Amino acid sequence: VQVVESGGDLVQAGGSLRLSCVVSGLSGSKMAAWYRQAPGKEREQVAGISSADYTNYADAVKGRFTISRDSAKNSVFLQMNSLKPEDTGRYYCNIRRPYSTESYWGRGTQVAVSS
Repeated sequence: VQVVESGGDLVQAGGSLRLSCVVSGLSGSKMAAWYRQAPGKEREQVAGISSADYTNYADAVKGRFTISRDSAKNSVFLQMNSLKPEDTGRYYCNIRRPYSTESYWGRGTQVAVSS
């Protein structure tokens, strides 16, 4: 199983980015989540999407970030708008099967937001 993130970049505060996560080697129902880790901080979940497409968001990103998927392309996306310097960090995609301990991570993509 491979999980590959892309789309990270350096942007100014107020800007937007769209992160992509492509999953290969894993078929069937999946749950997905985006996590981020800022320097010196623990990794935190920012958004999740269930196998039934229910979504949830961390309070810090509600109203600004949107998680979505394209099942036909085995892809998960994170649209990030109104970016703030505190959104800076490495963003990771996590893929899990429902009712299973199977969990797969990518290597992450770097997001930097300048003030």
